Amino acid sequence: MDQVAQKPARTEEVARRGHEQWSSDMVFVLAALGSAVGLGNIWRFPYVAGENGGSAFIAVYLLFVLSIGLPALIATIMVGRRGQASPDHCFERIAATEGLSRRWRQLGWLLVLTTFLLLTFFSVVAGWIFDYLFKALSGRFAGLEADTSAALFDALKADPLRQALWHGAFMSCTLVVVAFGIRRGIEVAVKWMMPGLALLLVVLVVHSMSVGDGAAAARFLFQPDFSELDADVLLLAVGQALISLSVGGAGMVVYGSYLRREASIPRTASVIASADTLVALLTGLVIFPIVFAFGLEPSGGPGMIFVTLPVAFGQIPGGALFGTLFFVLLLLAALTSAFSMFEPAVSWLEQHRGLSRKRAALSAGAVAWFVGLSTVFSFNIWSHVRPLAWIPPWRDMSIFQGLEQLVANLASPLGALLISIFVAWKVSERLRREEFGSANGVLYPTWRLLARYFVPVAIAAIFIASLF
Repeated sequence: MDQVAQKPARTEEVARRGHEQWSSDMVFVLAALGSAVGLGNIWRFPYVAGENGGSAFIAVYLLFVLSIGLPALIATIMVGRRGQASPDHCFERIAATEGLSRRWRQLGWLLVLTTFLLLTFFSVVAGWIFDYLFKALSGRFAGLEADTSAALFDALKADPLRQALWHGAFMSCTLVVVAFGIRRGIEVAVKWMMPGLALLLVVLVVHSMSVGDGAAAARFLFQPDFSELDADVLLLAVGQALISLSVGGAGMVVYGSYLRREASIPRTASVIASADTLVALLTGLVIFPIVFAFGLEPSGGPGMIFVTLPVAFGQIPGGALFGTLFFVLLLLAALTSAFSMFEPAVSWLEQHRGLSRKRAALSAGAVAWFVGLSTVFSFNIWSHVRPLAWIPPWRDMSIFQGLEQLVANLASPLGALLISIFVAWKVSERLRREEFGSANGVLYPTWRLLARYFVPVAIAAIFIASLF
Protein backbone atom coordinates (compact mmCIF):
# COMPACT_ATOMS: atom_id res chain seq x y z
CA MET A 1 0.00 0.00 0.00
CA ASP A 2 2.82 2.41 0.82
CA GLN A 3 4.41 1.73 -2.54
CA VAL A 4 1.13 2.47 -4.32
CA ALA A 5 0.68 5.69 -2.36
CA GLN A 6 4.20 6.82 -3.13
CA LYS A 7 3.90 6.26 -6.89
CA PRO A 8 2.00 9.51 -7.73
CA ALA A 9 4.46 11.51 -5.66
CA ARG A 10 7.43 9.99 -7.50
CA THR A 11 5.74 10.59 -10.84
CA GLU A 12 5.13 14.23 -9.94
CA GLU A 13 8.72 14.66 -8.83
CA VAL A 14 10.05 13.23 -12.11
CA ALA A 15 7.62 15.39 -14.10
CA ARG A 16 8.90 18.58 -12.49
CA ARG A 17 12.57 17.68 -12.43
CA GLY A 18 14.77 19.80 -14.67
CA HIS A 19 11.91 21.47 -16.55
CA GLU A 20 13.58 24.19 -18.60
CA GLN A 21 12.32 27.57 -19.79
CA TRP A 22 13.01 29.64 -22.89
CA SER A 23 15.62 32.32 -22.28
CA SER A 24 13.28 35.02 -23.62
CA ASP A 25 9.83 35.56 -25.09
CA MET A 26 11.39 36.21 -28.50
CA VAL A 27 13.04 32.79 -28.49
CA PHE A 28 9.65 31.21 -27.73
CA VAL A 29 8.16 33.11 -30.68
CA LEU A 30 10.99 31.91 -32.96
CA ALA A 31 10.60 28.31 -31.81
CA ALA A 32 6.80 28.34 -32.06
CA LEU A 33 6.99 30.06 -35.43
CA GLY A 34 9.45 27.40 -36.53
CA SER A 35 6.93 24.78 -35.45
CA ALA A 36 4.18 26.48 -37.46
CA VAL A 37 6.24 27.45 -40.52
CA GLY A 38 6.86 23.97 -41.82
CA LEU A 39 5.85 22.00 -44.86
CA GLY A 40 2.26 22.95 -44.07
CA ASN A 41 3.07 26.49 -45.19
CA ILE A 42 5.76 26.02 -47.80
CA TRP A 43 4.65 22.72 -49.32
CA ARG A 44 0.93 22.31 -48.59
CA PHE A 45 -0.36 25.90 -48.62
CA PRO A 46 0.66 26.75 -52.24
CA TYR A 47 -0.87 23.66 -53.81
CA VAL A 48 -4.05 23.78 -51.68
CA ALA A 49 -4.49 27.45 -52.62
CA GLY A 50 -3.70 26.62 -56.25
CA GLU A 51 -6.30 23.86 -56.37
CA ASN A 52 -9.04 25.94 -54.73
CA GLY A 53 -9.25 29.26 -56.47
CA GLY A 54 -6.15 31.05 -55.21
CA SER A 55 -7.17 34.40 -53.74
CA ALA A 56 -10.71 33.33 -52.77
CA PHE A 57 -9.28 30.47 -50.73
CA ILE A 58 -6.65 32.77 -49.23
CA ALA A 59 -9.26 35.34 -48.19
CA VAL A 60 -11.29 32.84 -46.16
CA TYR A 61 -8.08 31.22 -44.90
CA LEU A 62 -6.99 34.56 -43.42
CA LEU A 63 -10.41 34.97 -41.82
CA PHE A 64 -10.19 31.52 -40.24
CA VAL A 65 -6.64 32.06 -38.99
CA LEU A 66 -7.93 35.06 -37.05
CA SER A 67 -11.23 33.60 -35.84
CA ILE A 68 -10.34 29.91 -35.34
CA GLY A 69 -6.59 29.29 -35.53
CA LEU A 70 -5.50 32.11 -33.21
CA PRO A 71 -8.06 31.42 -30.43
CA ALA A 72 -7.21 27.69 -30.57
CA LEU A 73 -3.47 28.49 -30.45
CA ILE A 74 -3.97 30.69 -27.37
CA ALA A 75 -5.90 27.89 -25.63
CA THR A 76 -3.18 25.35 -26.48
CA ILE A 77 -0.35 27.52 -25.11
CA MET A 78 -2.41 28.18 -21.97
CA VAL A 79 -2.52 24.45 -21.19
CA GLY A 80 1.24 24.10 -21.60
CA ARG A 81 2.25 27.08 -19.50
CA ARG A 82 -0.20 26.23 -16.73
CA GLY A 83 0.93 22.60 -16.57
CA GLN A 84 4.71 23.10 -16.95
CA ALA A 85 5.27 19.44 -17.95
CA SER A 86 4.68 16.83 -20.64
CA PRO A 87 1.18 17.11 -22.18
CA ASP A 88 -0.45 14.35 -20.12
CA HIS A 89 0.91 15.83 -16.88
CA CYS A 90 -0.28 19.29 -17.99
CA PHE A 91 -3.87 18.11 -18.31
CA GLU A 92 -3.62 16.01 -15.15
CA ARG A 93 -2.32 18.91 -13.05
CA ILE A 94 -4.90 21.37 -14.33
CA ALA A 95 -7.69 18.82 -13.86
CA ALA A 96 -6.53 18.14 -10.29
CA THR A 97 -6.49 21.82 -9.31
CA GLU A 98 -9.83 22.44 -11.04
CA GLY A 99 -11.61 19.43 -9.58
CA LEU A 100 -11.99 17.74 -12.97
CA SER A 101 -11.66 14.09 -13.93
CA ARG A 102 -8.15 12.65 -14.22
CA ARG A 103 -9.27 11.15 -17.52
CA TRP A 104 -8.35 14.44 -19.16
CA ARG A 105 -4.79 13.14 -18.89
CA GLN A 106 -5.65 10.81 -21.77
CA LEU A 107 -5.98 13.85 -24.02
CA GLY A 108 -2.29 14.53 -23.42
CA TRP A 109 -1.46 10.98 -24.47
CA LEU A 110 -3.56 11.43 -27.61
CA LEU A 111 -1.70 14.62 -28.49
CA VAL A 112 1.74 13.02 -27.98
CA LEU A 113 0.82 9.95 -30.04
CA THR A 114 -0.72 12.06 -32.82
CA THR A 115 2.34 14.28 -33.06
CA PHE A 116 4.73 11.33 -32.99
CA LEU A 117 2.87 9.50 -35.76
CA LEU A 118 2.86 12.70 -37.78
CA LEU A 119 6.63 12.90 -37.38
CA THR A 120 7.12 9.35 -38.69
CA PHE A 121 5.70 10.14 -42.14
CA PHE A 122 6.64 13.83 -42.11
CA SER A 123 10.27 12.72 -41.86
CA VAL A 124 9.91 10.60 -45.01
CA VAL A 125 8.56 13.55 -47.02
CA ALA A 126 11.30 15.76 -45.54
CA GLY A 127 13.82 13.16 -46.71
CA TRP A 128 12.69 13.87 -50.28
CA ILE A 129 13.87 17.45 -49.72
CA PHE A 130 17.39 16.19 -48.99
CA ASP A 131 17.32 14.19 -52.22
CA TYR A 132 16.13 17.16 -54.29
CA LEU A 133 18.60 19.51 -52.64
CA PHE A 134 21.42 17.33 -53.93
CA LYS A 135 19.75 17.16 -57.35
CA ALA A 136 19.69 20.97 -57.46
CA LEU A 137 23.34 21.20 -56.36
CA SER A 138 24.41 18.74 -59.06
CA GLY A 139 22.59 20.60 -61.85
CA ARG A 140 20.03 17.83 -62.51
CA PHE A 141 17.27 20.37 -63.22
CA ALA A 142 18.97 21.91 -66.27
CA GLY A 143 16.81 21.35 -69.36
CA LEU A 144 14.44 19.12 -67.41
CA GLU A 145 11.22 18.20 -69.23
CA ALA A 146 7.90 17.53 -67.50
CA ASP A 147 7.91 13.79 -68.25
CA THR A 148 11.51 13.42 -67.07
CA SER A 149 10.76 15.35 -63.89
CA ALA A 150 7.82 13.09 -63.10
CA ALA A 151 9.99 10.03 -63.79
CA LEU A 152 12.68 11.33 -61.38
CA PHE A 153 10.13 11.69 -58.60
CA ASP A 154 8.60 8.29 -59.31
CA ALA A 155 12.07 6.72 -59.25
CA LEU A 156 12.72 8.20 -55.81
CA LYS A 157 9.45 6.87 -54.41
CA ALA A 158 10.10 3.45 -55.95
CA ASP A 159 13.49 3.10 -54.22
CA PRO A 160 12.97 1.97 -50.58
CA LEU A 161 16.68 2.04 -49.70
CA ARG A 162 17.24 5.60 -50.86
CA GLN A 163 14.09 6.82 -49.10
CA ALA A 164 15.02 4.99 -45.90
CA LEU A 165 18.49 6.60 -45.93
CA TRP A 166 17.15 10.13 -46.48
CA HIS A 167 14.45 9.51 -43.86
CA GLY A 168 17.22 8.43 -41.47
CA ALA A 169 19.35 11.47 -42.32
CA PHE A 170 16.50 13.86 -41.53
CA MET A 171 15.59 12.02 -38.33
CA SER A 172 19.24 12.10 -37.24
CA CYS A 173 19.46 15.88 -37.73
CA THR A 174 16.31 16.33 -35.66
CA LEU A 175 17.51 13.93 -32.98
CA VAL A 176 20.89 15.64 -32.52
CA VAL A 177 19.37 19.06 -31.94
CA VAL A 178 16.63 17.91 -29.56
CA ALA A 179 19.07 15.72 -27.60
CA PHE A 180 20.83 18.87 -26.37
CA GLY A 181 17.67 20.15 -24.70
CA ILE A 182 15.76 23.40 -24.90
CA ARG A 183 18.45 25.99 -24.14
CA ARG A 184 21.47 24.27 -25.75
CA GLY A 185 19.62 22.50 -28.56
CA ILE A 186 16.32 23.78 -29.94
CA GLU A 187 16.89 27.37 -28.82
CA VAL A 188 20.34 27.62 -30.41
CA ALA A 189 19.06 26.03 -33.62
CA VAL A 190 16.04 28.30 -34.09
CA LYS A 191 18.09 31.43 -33.32
CA TRP A 192 20.12 30.65 -36.45
CA MET A 193 17.58 28.84 -38.59
CA MET A 194 14.61 31.20 -38.39
CA PRO A 195 16.51 34.39 -39.39
CA GLY A 196 18.18 32.34 -42.13
CA LEU A 197 14.79 31.12 -43.33
CA ALA A 198 13.43 34.68 -43.38
CA LEU A 199 16.43 35.96 -45.36
CA LEU A 200 16.19 33.13 -47.87
CA LEU A 201 12.47 33.73 -48.31
CA VAL A 202 12.97 37.44 -49.09
CA VAL A 203 15.79 36.69 -51.57
CA LEU A 204 13.65 34.07 -53.32
CA VAL A 205 10.62 36.37 -53.52
CA VAL A 206 12.70 39.16 -55.10
CA HIS A 207 14.27 36.78 -57.63
CA SER A 208 10.99 35.04 -58.46
CA MET A 209 9.12 38.31 -59.00
CA SER A 210 11.92 39.60 -61.26
CA VAL A 211 12.27 36.53 -63.50
CA GLY A 212 8.67 35.29 -63.34
CA ASP A 213 5.21 36.71 -63.97
CA GLY A 214 4.74 38.69 -60.75
CA ALA A 215 1.61 40.49 -61.99
CA ALA A 216 -0.22 37.22 -62.73
CA ALA A 217 0.84 35.82 -59.35
CA ALA A 218 -0.39 38.93 -57.52
CA ARG A 219 -3.78 38.73 -59.28
CA PHE A 220 -4.05 35.03 -58.45
CA LEU A 221 -3.18 35.60 -54.78
CA PHE A 222 -4.81 38.95 -53.98
CA GLN A 223 -7.83 39.49 -56.26
CA PRO A 224 -10.46 37.11 -54.92
CA ASP A 225 -13.27 35.63 -57.00
CA PHE A 226 -15.69 34.35 -54.38
CA SER A 227 -17.67 32.41 -56.97
CA GLU A 228 -14.95 29.76 -56.53
CA LEU A 229 -16.01 29.09 -52.95
CA ASP A 230 -18.11 26.17 -51.78
CA ALA A 231 -18.49 24.18 -48.56
CA ASP A 232 -15.51 21.92 -49.34
CA VAL A 233 -13.21 24.91 -49.90
CA LEU A 234 -14.34 26.48 -46.62
CA LEU A 235 -13.56 23.27 -44.71
CA LEU A 236 -10.15 23.06 -46.40
CA ALA A 237 -9.44 26.65 -45.36
CA VAL A 238 -10.35 25.90 -41.74
CA GLY A 239 -8.14 22.81 -41.79
CA GLN A 240 -5.23 24.71 -43.31
CA ALA A 241 -5.55 27.42 -40.65
CA LEU A 242 -5.21 24.78 -37.92
CA ILE A 243 -2.37 22.92 -39.68
CA SER A 244 -0.45 26.14 -40.33
CA LEU A 245 -0.47 27.04 -36.63
CA SER A 246 0.35 23.50 -35.39
CA VAL A 247 -2.92 23.32 -33.47
CA GLY A 248 -4.17 19.86 -32.49
CA GLY A 249 -0.82 18.30 -31.61
CA ALA A 250 1.47 18.18 -28.60
CA GLY A 251 4.20 20.49 -29.93
CA MET A 252 2.64 23.80 -28.92
CA VAL A 253 1.59 22.40 -25.54
CA VAL A 254 5.19 21.39 -24.77
CA TYR A 255 6.65 24.64 -26.13
CA GLY A 256 4.11 26.55 -24.04
CA SER A 257 5.23 24.61 -20.96
CA TYR A 258 8.67 26.24 -21.30
CA LEU A 259 7.17 29.77 -21.48
CA ARG A 260 7.80 32.07 -18.50
CA ARG A 261 4.88 33.29 -16.41
CA GLU A 262 5.41 36.98 -17.25
CA ALA A 263 4.92 36.50 -21.01
CA SER A 264 1.67 37.59 -22.63
CA ILE A 265 0.12 34.58 -24.34
CA PRO A 266 -2.29 36.61 -26.54
CA ARG A 267 0.53 38.89 -27.71
CA THR A 268 2.99 36.11 -28.51
CA ALA A 269 0.30 33.97 -30.17
CA SER A 270 -0.73 36.95 -32.33
CA VAL A 271 2.87 37.49 -33.44
CA ILE A 272 3.18 33.80 -34.29
CA ALA A 273 -0.07 33.78 -36.29
CA SER A 274 0.80 37.00 -38.14
CA ALA A 275 4.32 35.90 -39.05
CA ASP A 276 3.13 32.43 -40.03
CA THR A 277 0.51 33.89 -42.38
CA LEU A 278 3.07 36.27 -43.88
CA VAL A 279 5.40 33.34 -44.61
CA ALA A 280 2.57 31.46 -46.34
CA LEU A 281 1.79 34.45 -48.59
CA LEU A 282 5.46 35.10 -49.36
CA THR A 283 5.86 31.45 -50.31
CA GLY A 284 3.07 31.98 -52.83
CA LEU A 285 5.06 34.90 -54.26
CA VAL A 286 8.04 32.57 -54.63
CA ILE A 287 6.18 29.79 -56.41
CA PHE A 288 3.38 31.28 -58.50
CA PRO A 289 5.38 33.86 -60.53
CA ILE A 290 7.50 30.95 -61.80
CA VAL A 291 4.45 28.76 -62.37
CA PHE A 292 2.66 31.39 -64.46
CA ALA A 293 5.77 32.51 -66.35
CA PHE A 294 6.22 29.02 -67.79
CA GLY A 295 2.58 28.19 -68.37
CA LEU A 296 2.47 25.58 -65.63
CA GLU A 297 -0.68 24.65 -63.74
CA PRO A 298 -1.17 26.39 -60.36
CA SER A 299 -3.31 23.40 -59.36
CA GLY A 300 -0.32 21.09 -59.53
CA GLY A 301 -1.29 19.27 -56.36
CA PRO A 302 1.15 17.74 -53.85
CA GLY A 303 3.68 17.09 -56.62
CA MET A 304 4.06 20.80 -57.40
CA ILE A 305 7.24 21.13 -55.34
CA PHE A 306 8.91 17.94 -56.55
CA VAL A 307 7.65 17.67 -60.14
CA THR A 308 6.42 21.03 -61.45
CA LEU A 309 8.95 23.48 -59.96
CA PRO A 310 12.13 21.56 -60.93
CA VAL A 311 11.06 21.96 -64.58
CA ALA A 312 10.88 25.74 -64.08
CA PHE A 313 14.18 25.80 -62.17
CA GLY A 314 15.83 24.26 -65.21
CA GLN A 315 14.68 27.14 -67.44
CA ILE A 316 14.87 30.36 -65.44
CA PRO A 317 18.04 32.49 -65.22
CA GLY A 318 20.08 31.36 -62.22
CA GLY A 319 17.83 28.33 -61.90
CA ALA A 320 20.48 26.08 -60.33
CA LEU A 321 21.15 28.57 -57.52
CA PHE A 322 17.45 29.44 -57.19
CA GLY A 323 16.50 25.77 -56.92
CA THR A 324 19.23 25.08 -54.37
CA LEU A 325 18.15 27.99 -52.17
CA PHE A 326 14.51 26.94 -52.46
CA PHE A 327 15.20 23.42 -51.19
CA VAL A 328 17.44 24.81 -48.42
CA LEU A 329 14.44 26.93 -47.40
CA LEU A 330 12.21 23.86 -47.40
CA LEU A 331 14.74 21.90 -45.35
CA LEU A 332 15.03 24.63 -42.69
CA ALA A 333 11.24 24.84 -42.44
CA ALA A 334 10.94 21.06 -42.14
CA LEU A 335 13.61 20.83 -39.42
CA THR A 336 12.17 23.60 -37.24
CA SER A 337 8.77 21.88 -37.42
CA ALA A 338 10.27 18.49 -36.67
CA PHE A 339 11.84 19.79 -33.46
CA SER A 340 8.39 20.53 -32.05
CA MET A 341 7.06 17.14 -33.20
CA PHE A 342 9.96 15.26 -31.60
CA GLU A 343 10.16 17.18 -28.31
CA PRO A 344 6.85 15.86 -26.83
CA ALA A 345 7.97 12.23 -27.14
CA VAL A 346 11.38 13.02 -25.65
CA SER A 347 9.78 15.00 -22.81
CA TRP A 348 7.38 12.12 -22.14
CA LEU A 349 10.22 9.56 -21.97
CA GLU A 350 12.19 11.81 -19.61
CA GLN A 351 9.28 12.35 -17.25
CA HIS A 352 7.66 8.93 -17.37
CA ARG A 353 10.60 6.59 -17.83
CA GLY A 354 13.31 8.62 -16.10
CA LEU A 355 15.58 8.49 -19.16
CA SER A 356 18.31 11.07 -19.71
CA ARG A 357 17.66 13.59 -22.46
CA LYS A 358 20.10 11.93 -24.87
CA ARG A 359 18.81 8.39 -24.23
CA ALA A 360 15.23 9.59 -24.62
CA ALA A 361 16.09 11.27 -27.95
CA LEU A 362 17.91 8.17 -29.25
CA SER A 363 15.05 5.88 -28.23
CA ALA A 364 12.33 8.08 -29.73
CA GLY A 365 14.37 8.66 -32.89
CA ALA A 366 14.95 4.94 -33.44
CA VAL A 367 11.25 4.15 -33.03
CA ALA A 368 10.20 7.03 -35.30
CA TRP A 369 12.60 5.90 -38.03
CA PHE A 370 11.41 2.30 -37.78
CA VAL A 371 7.70 3.22 -37.88
CA GLY A 372 8.42 5.61 -40.76
CA LEU A 373 9.60 2.68 -42.85
CA SER A 374 5.94 1.71 -43.30
CA THR A 375 5.47 5.01 -45.13
CA VAL A 376 8.62 4.40 -47.19
CA PHE A 377 7.39 0.94 -48.20
CA SER A 378 3.88 2.24 -48.99
CA PHE A 379 5.32 3.79 -52.17
CA ASN A 380 6.97 0.59 -53.40
CA ILE A 381 7.05 -2.93 -51.91
CA TRP A 382 3.85 -2.41 -49.86
CA SER A 383 2.09 -0.20 -52.41
CA HIS A 384 -0.69 -2.80 -52.67
CA VAL A 385 -1.45 -2.74 -48.92
CA ARG A 386 -4.71 -1.00 -47.97
CA PRO A 387 -4.85 -0.90 -44.13
CA LEU A 388 -8.22 0.89 -43.99
CA ALA A 389 -9.99 -1.23 -46.61
CA TRP A 390 -12.66 -2.10 -44.00
CA ILE A 391 -13.78 1.56 -43.97
CA PRO A 392 -15.65 2.18 -47.26
CA PRO A 393 -14.60 5.83 -47.88
CA TRP A 394 -10.93 4.96 -47.25
CA ARG A 395 -10.73 1.52 -48.86
CA ASP A 396 -8.29 2.63 -51.58
CA MET A 397 -5.83 4.44 -49.29
CA SER A 398 -2.21 3.31 -49.06
CA ILE A 399 -0.40 3.13 -45.71
CA PHE A 400 0.88 6.69 -46.17
CA GLN A 401 -2.55 8.01 -47.18
CA GLY A 402 -4.18 6.14 -44.31
CA LEU A 403 -1.74 7.58 -41.75
CA GLU A 404 -2.23 11.06 -43.18
CA GLN A 405 -6.01 10.63 -42.99
CA LEU A 406 -5.95 9.35 -39.42
CA VAL A 407 -3.48 11.94 -38.13
CA ALA A 408 -4.15 15.10 -40.12
CA ASN A 409 -7.89 14.75 -40.69
CA LEU A 410 -9.05 12.85 -37.61
CA ALA A 411 -6.68 12.85 -34.62
CA SER A 412 -5.43 16.44 -35.01
CA PRO A 413 -8.91 18.02 -35.35
CA LEU A 414 -10.13 15.84 -32.48
CA GLY A 415 -7.22 17.02 -30.32
CA ALA A 416 -7.89 20.65 -31.19
CA LEU A 417 -11.61 20.19 -30.46
CA LEU A 418 -10.98 18.63 -27.04
CA ILE A 419 -8.42 21.30 -26.09
CA SER A 420 -10.93 24.03 -26.92
CA ILE A 421 -13.64 22.29 -24.86
CA PHE A 422 -11.24 21.76 -21.93
CA VAL A 423 -10.03 25.36 -21.83
CA ALA A 424 -13.19 27.21 -22.83
CA TRP A 425 -15.77 25.08 -20.99
CA LYS A 426 -14.18 22.95 -18.26
CA VAL A 427 -11.57 25.02 -16.46
CA SER A 428 -12.53 27.93 -14.22
CA GLU A 429 -12.97 31.52 -15.30
CA ARG A 430 -10.23 32.45 -12.83
CA LEU A 431 -7.68 30.19 -14.53
CA ARG A 432 -8.58 31.45 -18.00
CA ARG A 433 -8.24 35.07 -16.95
CA GLU A 434 -4.93 34.45 -15.19
CA GLU A 435 -3.41 32.75 -18.24
CA PHE A 436 -4.88 35.20 -20.75
CA GLY A 437 -3.29 38.00 -18.73
CA SER A 438 -5.28 40.90 -20.14
CA ALA A 439 -8.83 40.33 -18.98
CA ASN A 440 -9.93 43.95 -19.31
CA GLY A 441 -11.44 45.49 -22.43
CA VAL A 442 -12.79 43.50 -25.38
CA LEU A 443 -9.89 41.11 -26.04
CA TYR A 444 -10.66 38.52 -23.41
CA PRO A 445 -14.47 38.40 -23.97
CA THR A 446 -13.88 38.14 -27.74
CA TRP A 447 -11.39 35.29 -27.33
CA ARG A 448 -13.68 33.52 -24.86
CA LEU A 449 -16.65 33.80 -27.23
CA LEU A 450 -14.66 32.44 -30.19
CA ALA A 451 -13.02 29.67 -28.16
CA ARG A 452 -16.33 28.55 -26.64
CA TYR A 453 -18.54 28.55 -29.71
CA PHE A 454 -16.94 29.28 -33.07
CA VAL A 455 -13.78 27.17 -32.68
CA PRO A 456 -15.48 23.92 -31.51
CA VAL A 457 -18.20 24.15 -34.16
CA ALA A 458 -15.72 24.77 -36.99
CA ILE A 459 -13.38 21.97 -35.87
CA ALA A 460 -16.30 19.57 -35.37
CA ALA A 461 -17.39 20.29 -38.95
CA ILE A 462 -13.92 19.30 -40.26
CA PHE A 463 -13.89 16.20 -38.08
CA ILE A 464 -17.31 15.04 -39.29
CA ALA A 465 -16.56 15.85 -42.93
CA SER A 466 -13.35 13.77 -42.80
CA LEU A 467 -15.39 10.69 -41.84
CA PHE A 468 -17.36 10.70 -45.10
